Amino acid sequence: QVQPFLPQWLAEPRRVQKRIRDHLCPVTDVPGIHPRLLRKLQINGIDSFFPVQAEVIPAILQSAARGYLLARGGYRPKDICVSAPTGSGKTLSFVIPIVQVLLDRVVCHVRALVVLPTKELAQQVSKVFNVYTDGTGLKVVLITGQKSFAKEQEMLVQKKVTGYCSLADIVVATPGRLTDHINQTPGFSLTQLRFLIVDEADRMIDDMHQNCLNQIVKAAFQGENHSGSNMLFQRTKPGPLTAASSCSPQIPLQKLLFSATLTQDPEKLQQLDLFQPRLFTSVYSEKNRDGPEAEQDTNKKYTLPEGLSQCYVPCDLNSKPLLLLYFMLKMKFTRVLCFTNSREASHRLFLLVQAFGGVTVAEFSSRLTPNERKRTMKEFEQGKIQLLISTDATARGIDVKGVNYVINYDAPQFIRTYIHRVGRTARAGEAGVAFSLVLRIQERRFLRMLRDAGIQDIKKHPVKGNSLKPLVQQYEGALCKLEKTVK
Repeated sequence: QVQPFLPQWLAEPRRVQKRIRDHLCPVTDVPGIHPRLLRKLQINGIDSFFPVQAEVIPAILQSAARGYLLARGGYRPKDICVSAPTGSGKTLSFVIPIVQVLLDRVVCHVRALVVLPTKELAQQVSKVFNVYTDGTGLKVVLITGQKSFAKEQEMLVQKKVTGYCSLADIVVATPGRLTDHINQTPGFSLTQLRFLIVDEADRMIDDMHQNCLNQIVKAAFQGENHSGSNMLFQRTKPGPLTAASSCSPQIPLQKLLFSATLTQDPEKLQQLDLFQPRLFTSVYSEKNRDGPEAEQDTNKKYTLPEGLSQCYVPCDLNSKPLLLLYFMLKMKFTRVLCFTNSREASHRLFLLVQAFGGVTVAEFSSRLTPNERKRTMKEFEQGKIQLLISTDATARGIDVKGVNYVINYDAPQFIRTYIHRVGRTARAGEAGVAFSLVLRIQERRFLRMLRDAGIQDIKKHPVKGNSLKPLVQQYEGALCKLEKTVK
């Protein structure tokens, strides 16, 4: 058997406490946070940090301790990777230090760029940035394609007699739209970029967005030939440290990667071209933590939220909709997020539950316009909708308030999908339950997938056929209704 060789930073990461509630750290105990931001945190009701935040915020601040133009001792700051469960507060752990580092900036340039896989996530992050930049003069611009391209261009750059000037300090973007602006917006420049934050990093590596990251880096190190004044701070691609390279100061570009399921594949991480990275992770085995490395439980690839209980229900194809109705009507589940594997499946299931009646239900998928999605999400959070049927597009990183149950109506095919779906409940130390409806032919594969990822504590929760009988007659009526609707 070949032992995988892990680079030292992956093999010996900085461990972050998993138990969020037991290891809260008062905001005032984290060194180096600007009094202005401390006030902001307290106004927003945050008086203690989660473990991830308490570790990562000082690390980012330290890497910019000499202001953002120079790293410590003139060296390049190390890149930072953070792997922590969903809902453990990753967003705030980069928002606070970035806003603080940029507080003293004089000229407006794009100095921080946050790239996220979906529009909803990008909106969520830009909202948090807006809260903490309010009253500081820093400008946050969101580019996700929800406004017209020309409108976004107006938000990013302004043409003056002397040339173009930037209107954004912090840009929050989705990959496609960002690439369009890099290629087509005159005057949009990343040559002063100091922080590149990639949230949900594994998805960015896996998807076709690798090209997007290459384009960002290329744009960041593009020489500005037209303006002679910028020669002093002109950036070149970092190479070996020589006497010549160290006499002209360069703005370093630091990458910060965040994910609940950060890949451990060194080859994939190689593509990101990280510089002396540091890894902060809460993915490790509790029991052997102090024991010798040899005993480490290497199967624990992913961590799930602390307060999560997991169950699976063996069933056949016909009883699946009945099981969902049984949970909603007989077991009186409330605030349920239900996942299907496709847009069509979620639409059909939505129509069926609606035809059956007795449950306030809504669907959430790419069929809806962004405004409809926003409204649906709001109603769900307010408790007006009891069952939200969704595709995986929403499973990634969306912070839905108060989800009590997650139901995997279609069993997920990949372990990452499972982790992200069930991570929508039991957030920030709360309790939550995840049910997976597993067809009998899928059962072995499903359990093996979880076992391989080190997830042992899933319970079997069979539902007897008799319990579903009272629903059958009404259900058949609903099916006839559905047939007419579909036709």
